[in-house]
Formats: sequence, C-alpha cells, structure tokens
Amino acid sequence: MAGSERLVKLALCIQTPEVAVTLPVALLSGTLDEKLDKAARLGVDGVELMTTDPAELDPGELRVKLRTHGLEAAAVASGGMAFALGLTLLHSEPTRVAQAAERLTALIDFAAALGAPVVTIGSFRGRAASAGPQAAEQLAALLARQGAYAAGRGVRLAIEPINRYEGDLIHNAAEGLEFVERVGSPALGLLLDTFHINIEERSWTEPFRKAWAAGRLWHVHLGDNNRLPPGQGLIDFPSIVQTLRELGYPGYLSAELLPRPNPDLAAEATVAYMRRVLAG
Repeated sequence: MAGSERLVKLALCIQTPEVAVTLPVALLSGTLDEKLDKAARLGVDGVELMTTDPAELDPGELRVKLRTHGLEAAAVASGGMAFALGLTLLHSEPTRVAQAAERLTALIDFAAALGAPVVTIGSFRGRAASAGPQAAEQLAALLARQGAYAAGRGVRLAIEPINRYEGDLIHNAAEGLEFVERVGSPALGLLLDTFHINIEERSWTEPFRKAWAAGRLWHVHLGDNNRLPPGQGLIDFPSIVQTLRELGYPGYLSAELLPRPNPDLAAEATVAYMRRVLAG
C-alpha cells in the first residue's frame, strides 16, 4: 500500500498529547505512541498532527517516532486553536490576533522541524464579522507576512474554503483562489475538504481541477457529505481520486471527520474504503 504505488497518499488526522480537549474531527485513541502504532498497522502513509502548542512537543523525538512507525508528517493542522484555545487570526481583540499570529509562526517552525509540507488554516482564521469591514484585507496582510516566513522555512500554508454555516469568509475554491491571488504569496495555496465541497460547490471534481490549474492545490481533507468516513454518505470519491490521479496530484488525502462510532472504528472504516477506491 505504498504511496508511490497509489500516486496519492493517505493520512489520518490525530491530535497531539498537549491538546487539553477532545477535538471533534480527530481520529484514533490512546497515547501518541498508540495512535502512531494504530496508524502504521492500518497501512496509511502519514498522520496530520492537530496541535495547539508545539512548544510542548519535541519535534526531534516525534520525527524519530514517525520514522520508527514508517509514517510521515502529512501536515500540521491549526484546527484545534479556535476550538480548544479560542485563538483566531481574525478577532475583535488585537491582543488575541497577535497571540494567534505568534502561534501560527510556531506551527510553521514545528512543521519545518518535522518535515511536514503544509500548515493548514481552516477555522483558525476566525470570522470576518468579528474583525470588522476590513477583515479580508487584514487577513491577507497577515498571511502575506506569514507566507514569506513559511517560504523561508520550506513550508506551505494551505487555506481551507469552509462552508457558509461554519465560516463567513472563503467558502469555495473560486473564492479561495481569488484570496490567494490577492495575498500574492507563493507559499499560500488551498486545502480542499470534500465535506465542504459537498455544501458549497457544483461538482465533486472541478474544484480540484481549478486549484490544480492555478498551481495551488496543497492538501486534501476527506469526509463524506455527513462528515462520516468516506463510503458512508453520498460523495463520489472514486471520481475525485481518478481526477487527482489524472492531474498528477502528489499530496495527501487526509481523513478529518467525525470519529463515529469511535475514533478507531472511524479510522478503520476510512482506510478500508479508501484502500478499495485507491486500488480501483
């Protein structure tokens, strides 16, 4: 099940030990070592690490653990920042914005130390309504600075279009690409999530084609239309995988979804279904 044989690679989102609460879209249970062991046994290529404070983690030790289990750091995820800490890049309080920006820098450094290719920015960006009429411009300016820093560290930033019910800024691939162009950073691209695509787009596959044509498809999240494991809903994953293969997408398909009936069974169901899709 090596990634090179599939052309695309499979990963699972897991939260790191310092996260004080259970994140709603993290998979696998147990200690970090137990999670890595389970991921390796399932045969995935990597894990997407959902952290809230990289300063509490030892990237050198973690890199050894990943290598020992035959895994890669698929991405460093920022999704826990808003949920666990209330930190967002858009906020009514400037001090909170500054704290969030510092934490994003820490995530970039952590990703660079691990060799993770991307840092994701989904709900971590916050809501425009809380930041006022210049929210989009403020976010663009902040990500231009962070993008320059990320580029110097060999890391990319992947901003995620989020459905209208969970966010009020950047809902689909077209809006995401427009925002990326406005920022103008070569390090900033898109993370496309199949769950959000289901709500905001007109096609399962065209968003991927648009992002790829623009040279900005950095990362992909998996979740069915009900945010359960792929194959338990309506999304046409075979068409998505076929499209990504046709495009030559070399990155990860990373499962970020509701851990039902529990984090381990959701991971197992995801891998079993995606293995069939990838084999086809």
